[in-house]
Amino acid sequence: MNLKTDIRSLSDTELINVMTALEEPAFRAKQIGHWVWQKGVTSFEEMTNLSQTLREKLNEAYCFNSIQADDVQHSKDGTIKYRWKLIDGHMIESVLIPVIKDDRYTICVSSQVGCTLKCAFCATGKMGYLRNLHVYEIFEQFVKVNQHCQEKYGHPLTNMVYMGMGEPLLNYKNVLKSIDKVTSKDGFGWSPKRITVSTVGLSKMINKLADDEVKFNLALSLHAADDVKRNKIMPVNETNDLESVMSAIENFHNKNKGKISFEYITFDKFNDSLDDANNLYKLCKNLPVTVNIIEYNPVEGVELKKSSENRIDQFAKFLTDKGVMATVRRSRGKDIDAACGQLANKKQ
Repeated sequence: MNLKTDIRSLSDTELINVMTALEEPAFRAKQIGHWVWQKGVTSFEEMTNLSQTLREKLNEAYCFNSIQADDVQHSKDGTIKYRWKLIDGHMIESVLIPVIKDDRYTICVSSQVGCTLKCAFCATGKMGYLRNLHVYEIFEQFVKVNQHCQEKYGHPLTNMVYMGMGEPLLNYKNVLKSIDKVTSKDGFGWSPKRITVSTVGLSKMINKLADDEVKFNLALSLHAADDVKRNKIMPVNETNDLESVMSAIENFHNKNKGKISFEYITFDKFNDSLDDANNLYKLCKNLPVTVNIIEYNPVEGVELKKSSENRIDQFAKFLTDKGVMATVRRSRGKDIDAACGQLANKKQ
């Protein structure tokens, strides 16, 4: 493992202090930041407007703990899944989801190595929690997949979702910093409205998002619309019940006015009845929320099964007939390790 400090872990002030110590003008720090956060470079040699002497000094003291592609899987439907090897040998995943007819190219990024929440249907939870990702490890997923998207499809990424491995709100500081690097004028300059952060429903942290006045969109991984069923598949619900989560979601909406979506994986004869749909409607009726009904990608060792297309369609029709905006997301990447954490878990 490289024992040098990754230069991307330094704050703007710390980088200015480094330049001062090297007897360089302060504006060199801004130049380095431009190379790192706008160009996404991962070597000092690429920073061609710095002197060779300065580049050598930086290389002696600092490094880039870059993520390395360990496996890339291509699905027949165009979905691409990446397994990245981190500097400490841990594995994480990203996914590129192209919808070419809509000019929509979405990256799904990971925010943690593994996950502590152990949702019953999730492959990542079977890894356990190993560590949080650094800001630059999240950011570099975006940079590398954006480059590959342009090479493969001739189009840059258009959207970013934090729906990969881990619970983003348990890596709160680094997730928000990584979003800042993608959205700030000193970074890629994206609108925050192109970014969605997904959470299993941590009431305290959703309220913190509201207080911090974030501008990105929020998705709630709901997957059951009553506490009894949700407790069975999502242990986090025992300490964050639906009443507290919905209260936090309403607070977020009232303060931020951002888009809110509910992610709802349907499991055969568990949460896909019309009674379940009615319970979900009750949670939606007072909020301008979009429900994404998701076809389950089976995970080895998990007893839950995906719903039939007929049950999914009836479930969706019930909601739309009630005036809820509901879309059905058919499974992508069925011919590869599509489930979240599945590919990384193979080698972890």
